[in-house]
Formats: sequence, C-alpha cells, structure tokens
Amino acid sequence: MPVSEILVVGSLAYDEVQTPFEHRREILGGAASYFSLAASRYAPVRIVGVVGEDFREDDLARFRARRIDTSGIERRPGRSFQWFGRYDYDMSTAETLNTDLGVFQHWRPRLPDAHCDVPFVFLANIHPAIQLELLDQVRRPALVALDTMNYWIEHERATLEQVISRVDVVTVNEAEARQLCVTFSIIRAARRILEMGPRALIVKRGEHGAMLFLKGGGVFWCPAYPLEKVRDPTGAGDSFAGGFLGSLAAGGRLDDDALRRAVVHGTVCASFAVESFSVDAIEGATADAIEERYRGLRALVTIGAETLAEAAPPPPHG
Repeated sequence: MPVSEILVVGSLAYDEVQTPFEHRREILGGAASYFSLAASRYAPVRIVGVVGEDFREDDLARFRARRIDTSGIERRPGRSFQWFGRYDYDMSTAETLNTDLGVFQHWRPRLPDAHCDVPFVFLANIHPAIQLELLDQVRRPALVALDTMNYWIEHERATLEQVISRVDVVTVNEAEARQLCVTFSIIRAARRILEMGPRALIVKRGEHGAMLFLKGGGVFWCPAYPLEKVRDPTGAGDSFAGGFLGSLAAGGRLDDDALRRAVVHGTVCASFAVESFSVDAIEGATADAIEERYRGLRALVTIGAETLAEAAPPPPHG
C-alpha cells in the first residue's frame, strides 16, 4: 500500500533553552521543525511556514535531506520567530522568558495548489483563526489533527471551538484539557471535547505517557519510554504528533487499532526528541532504533495474558 503524504502548518524558529544543566542559544526549533523531522521517518512531509532573513540555509537543507518538501516555506524581510524558555529540575514545564514572533506575527499562509490535496494534515499550535483558514484551503483530507495551547483557550475560545469541531484528532496536555472544559477530571474533559466533534483526543502527560480517548468510549494509555536522561523537553509534543501522523500515513489504516498503534509510535518519537537540544536526536533516529523502542514499549504493557490466565487460580467466591 502506498505511503501517504503529510502536510504540517506551523512555526519554524530559533530557540534559546535553559535547563538546570545546560544553556543553548540560536538552536533550530519550532513546532513544524520537530513535527516534520519525526513524521519524515515514516512518510513524505510538506511544510508550510514562514522564516526571516536570518534563517540559515543549512537548516532548510536539513529538512530537504529527509524527504521534506520546503516549497511552502516563505522567506520574508525581518527576523524569524524566536523563543526563550527555561526548565527547572523536574523538566516538565517550560517557563517562557521571551517570545519574539518576528515575521510570524502577521503571516497568513496560502497553500500552494499541490499542497491542498495532501491527505494527512497537522495544524500545529498557531492562532485558531489561521487554523480555520487552512481548513478552508485543504480538499478532502483523510485525517486532520490539531494542537493548541492555554493562551488560545483563554483568549480565542470561540474560534478554537470552531476548529475543534472540524478536525478528527485533538492533542492537548492535561492542564489544557482541564482549562478547555473547566473541570479537574480528565475523563470528563475528554468526553466534552469529543462531543465537540473530533473522533479522538490525545492527552499528553509528559513523563507519564499519553492517553487516547475515542468517540464511543474507548480509552488507551501508553507509558512514556523510560529514559535515564532528558536534556531538552521542548519539542516532545510536536515530535509525538509527527510520529502519530507518520504511523497513520505509512500504515494505510485509520481504525481504532491503527490509532492506538500510532500513539505508541508518537511516544517513541517523543522519547528521541528529549534526548538532545533542538531537533538533533529525532533527526538522527534510525528506522532500526525506532523499531527497537517500539518493541520496548510494547513489552512494558504486555504481561503474557494467556499464559497468566492458565496459571492463575480462580477468583475467590463469597
């Protein structure tokens, strides 16, 4: 079965990242960068984004070397998107110290005609109004996934809910799910989000893995891949999304089992992303290394049910 293409619309940036252990400046980042390098391990990717005069040609070449089409990236006068974030010792949540949107601030993307028929679409974390504009430009996609953040939930809720009603998969973290649905309960939040229209919700839980909620009541949990060292969590969520959509685009199936399998692949890609600053580790992940971690994650949640059922005593009565 032929592998389908993936379209990602999102930011390309230069990051400054500070952890308790290291401090890096001017490193390649942005949601579209992490997503595309993860997804390209599975399927061809087309990026739509904008960069400034300072964006290095060598970084665009890194994408092209991984079967990523960069013809949808605009270069405009000015600076590229810049983000400066800091992590404390738990390495779970970034404190944003500075954001300079640069040329990204007033950008309104227009899809090249060749991009409008790409079957798999990822709307990375950008203004919901732009996400709506992009949905109006794509033609008959097989699956559209959406990412968002707390800022849009707080300031653009009505527009965001319009976008959610038109996509197949929503990805958020636990805090965002609670904020969007004004509830402490992830289960209740999942039910409410699915009632808005999507077929599936993925709740990203950092070092605790990810949960998949399916319309109709199905729930699947995948633990995070156990790592001894995390260097930079910045691109974990977007790398997860890249592995998730990449698995679906390569597999040719969109049933519930395919979505569960895709969550495991997303978790694998996220595990590579956090092992280095910038995109270096996910960019260098080989097919063999991805498959090895996929098997390792499956082993974490497989207990040999048939063998245990034969050996286990019957449940007590009374």
